[in-house]
Amino acid sequence: MTDDARTGLGRVGIWTFAYEGQPAGRVRESAAELEELGYGAIWYGEAFGRDTVGQAWLLLSATRRITVASGIANIAFRDPIATANATRTLGEAFPGRYLLGLGGHRVDDTVHLVDGYPVPARGRAVATMRAYLDAMDATPAHGPVPEPAPRRVLAALGPKMLHLAAERTWGAHPYFVPVEHTSQARTIMGPDAFLGVEQAVVLDTDLGRAREVATEHVAGYVAMAPHQQANVRRLGFGDEDITGGPSRRLVDAIVAYGDTEAIRRRVQEHLDAGADHVCVQVLTADPTALPEREWRELAAALVVPSPSRNSHEPARG
Repeated sequence: MTDDARTGLGRVGIWTFAYEGQPAGRVRESAAELEELGYGAIWYGEAFGRDTVGQAWLLLSATRRITVASGIANIAFRDPIATANATRTLGEAFPGRYLLGLGGHRVDDTVHLVDGYPVPARGRAVATMRAYLDAMDATPAHGPVPEPAPRRVLAALGPKMLHLAAERTWGAHPYFVPVEHTSQARTIMGPDAFLGVEQAVVLDTDLGRAREVATEHVAGYVAMAPHQQANVRRLGFGDEDITGGPSRRLVDAIVAYGDTEAIRRRVQEHLDAGADHVCVQVLTADPTALPEREWRELAAALVVPSPSRNSHEPARG
């Protein structure tokens, strides 16, 4: 799947956590601007702020054309029937514009806390996700059913979850991955499954300062997210890259930093490795602020408006 007209997302989108802490009015204004800048999709996480359904409705109602994608909706936070019904509602209200990304890495044998609230474990990751999809598919509809149904993707990293993504959904949304993972994911899933990759970036020509922001981002994930640490180990990174602070090699593999050209090159590397779509997550020293200046500068480098369809391709240098 290499023709961006078939995906409807364009080649480049924006991924952000920053909307969670923003008032609704600011989110509406910002989302409308991202659409006008030419990005093909807005991806948003779900962690400690606005819930994924409310965030989707807010973004979709503020825009007219752009795809809005959950990246991801956490399966540990809601029952499959709630997710199935919310997805149908969003799909019927905003035809063809909502993409449901499902994930939830806290599915091992532990209970974790979200702001002190215990979220129980749900079992082994792949079996849990398969059962969740089965339950969603079995949920009866007692209201309007959108046709076609909203597309689904999985937050897949390892080979088993990537296989499940290709088998049961539209494709995969890998997060916190180097280009090497994109190449492997495409091989595992085959040529037809959608592959939408998150890429963290720091737009700052002061490379020392940019590397500090990138290092903090990588350190947080390898320390607090066992599934992310396991994935980078599968890709050949060892204790020397992970313990005692992430190595320069690991940081440079996960985060693209520098000027717009450096970021454009990394995006293109993912596309060349088999990604259909790359959603760029801009990191700054203040993660609570909207990186609007960076989004504007990157739009000029990464997307070229197409007069014939609502999709965009990476700018070529």
